[in-house]
Amino acid sequence: MATKPILGKNSRLYLLGGILLFWCLTISFRLVYLQIFRYGSFVKQAEHQQQREIPLSAKRGVIYDRAGHELAMSVLVDSAFAVPSEVKDLPTAVSLITRITGEDHNVVLADCHSHKTFCWVARKADDETIQRIKSLGLQGIHFQKEPKRFYPARDLAAQVVGTVGMEDSGQSGIEHAFDDELRGRAGKMSISVDARRQWFSDVEKQPEPGENLVLTVDKNIQYIAEKELEQAIHDTRAIAGTVIVENPHTGEILALANRPTFNPNLRKQITPGALTNRAVSYVYEPGSTFKLVTISAALEEKLTNPNEVFDCQMGSIVYNGMRIRDSKPHGLLPVWGVLAESSDVGAIKIALRLGEDRFYKYIRAYGFGQQTGIELPGETRGLTKPVSRWSKVSIAAISMGQEIGISPLQLAALISTFANDGVWVAPRIVAGTMDPQSSPQKALPQTVAFHPGASRRVISSYTAAEMRSMMQKVVLEGTGRKAILEGYTSAGKTGTAQKVDPATGAYSKTKYIGSFAGFAPLNNPQIVVAVILDSAVGLHQGGQVSAPVFRRVTQQVLEYLHTPHDLPLAPQHQLLLAQTKTKEKDLEEGTPDHPGEPLETAEVNGDTMPSSASKPSVAREPSPANTRSDGNVVQAAIRQNESMPGEAVPSGPARNEDLADAAALQAKIPATGTVVLDVEQGGIEVPSFVGKTVRGAVESAQDAGLELEAVGSGVARQQSPLPGTHVAAGAHVTVQFGR
Repeated sequence: MATKPILGKNSRLYLLGGILLFWCLTISFRLVYLQIFRYGSFVKQAEHQQQREIPLSAKRGVIYDRAGHELAMSVLVDSAFAVPSEVKDLPTAVSLITRITGEDHNVVLADCHSHKTFCWVARKADDETIQRIKSLGLQGIHFQKEPKRFYPARDLAAQVVGTVGMEDSGQSGIEHAFDDELRGRAGKMSISVDARRQWFSDVEKQPEPGENLVLTVDKNIQYIAEKELEQAIHDTRAIAGTVIVENPHTGEILALANRPTFNPNLRKQITPGALTNRAVSYVYEPGSTFKLVTISAALEEKLTNPNEVFDCQMGSIVYNGMRIRDSKPHGLLPVWGVLAESSDVGAIKIALRLGEDRFYKYIRAYGFGQQTGIELPGETRGLTKPVSRWSKVSIAAISMGQEIGISPLQLAALISTFANDGVWVAPRIVAGTMDPQSSPQKALPQTVAFHPGASRRVISSYTAAEMRSMMQKVVLEGTGRKAILEGYTSAGKTGTAQKVDPATGAYSKTKYIGSFAGFAPLNNPQIVVAVILDSAVGLHQGGQVSAPVFRRVTQQVLEYLHTPHDLPLAPQHQLLLAQTKTKEKDLEEGTPDHPGEPLETAEVNGDTMPSSASKPSVAREPSPANTRSDGNVVQAAIRQNESMPGEAVPSGPARNEDLADAAALQAKIPATGTVVLDVEQGGIEVPSFVGKTVRGAVESAQDAGLELEAVGSGVARQQSPLPGTHVAAGAHVTVQFGR
């Protein structure tokens, strides 16, 4: 009987021991699980609660102009941050600070609630803001030095230089295009809070500064361009404008000005429209400036010469059922006169002689429909379409600058081709990079060397010389007379194009793009200047509003570059007298007719929305004898050595033949169609210069009363006009010399 109580007592002990053993094993397994299997997650959770890693922005590289002047740089400023665990009344503290900074109270407070150890309350603030925050004496608010982007030139070249965000990442312009090179490598700072809620920081990795960048832009030339553009915007009440100054031989962009603009230091005041770099991303119909492509292509293909005379039919022509009119009636005009007077009728006839395929070949060769490759973001290719998509009137429309879209930069590159002896050079705006530790004043001459971009020959040097001579006549005798300089020769071309009304999709009758692009001096071009003004109020023709801007910019830039004068300086009263003789109506150009499609319906080769089109002018009714009922135009020009006035004109289709034997050309016309006029031989007969030296040719030209333009050196190989051609006294004769 005694053994039974003992067994019951032992069983209770065994049960208690088992429970204790199970409890110990459970605790042990739990400790193993927490200490071994969950150790990593708990460490991360503790670090999240007690420590936060803050990236330290690297000092961005400096952006210099070509002379070493800073256009963008980084300076150290104070930023304010909070350690929320130290702040007694976080909502009140955040409210007081945001009243000073103007930031959204709820956004800042939410950030502080989500990060217990660290949150920014005022990033890269100015000195006044930081002092006001310090004066609050708030517990848990601390300050850290950070680099802030600063633009010492303010709005100068703003679209070129661009902007950065709060984290110093490039958002536009060069800042965006070269963000990887400029931003460097960020550092790392650790913020920790101990058990007593005391914080301390440790910089784990120092930031590495970015590379410095040197642009081709000249700060002083940029200032001249922007000052004159601003004045033009004020005078004409245009809504926008662009001025480009380029070195035609190297493609270096010396200035690129846009309006509207912005001050990149005032980030909150920047609007999306002001960020647009119109020089590279704006697409517009070039208007009459595109006649340079039409005429130069025909000259290069030897289909005409500067002195061949075309019948412009008193300013009206019908092509494939579409009547096209000049701004004023023009009768007989030589090719240089077609350019100087900006005759659309003459340009159409030249384009028809050229043909669609050859015309398109030169459009592409001059770089239209493709990017130039300039180191700026957002560059457009323009708006073009292949010949297979041309309509029956496309060749007529494109010949005078309609139904095609280009950018201002592409226009500057076109003019540079003529100034650069027929060689197209890709525009460039970045000269190179410098070591971040280098002193710009010492390093710039040794370490930065500009290398021109891609280049290709588009036309011969002979054709380029002919184009320069004709473009000078645009300034001296044509629609560009307001571009005449003091002490320098100049050459260029005007353009006026109607914009497309986005509301109707048709051409506007009140909105125009006025442009002028040219170069100076004539025989040794130093700069190309392109001016485009959008929607000027009142006077709007390119020769009226853009040519004066070209004159002011070019005159100042040439003087700044110490370019020697190639003309004697005229007395001031003579200059004023010459200006008063220029009537605004004489500078009008273009046509009110639009044979082609509006720009929006052309094939889009770029990434920019088009917004402009054709040309304005006064409609003129032509003589009925100058048109055909079927709309086909017979290409016509004055022919030498043919039937005398009064003789019967034979009928038949007109033919195009090689101009190398111009005296033997036979012109035949249909019974009803464009009249081919024959004129009696008169003027001065051009002598043959072939085989003569430069000196001998000059003497022969002087004896004949002609002006000779020599291309090259050695012995004369070819000339234009050809020997035996009759020209007016004082006419220009271009002679190419070779060895």
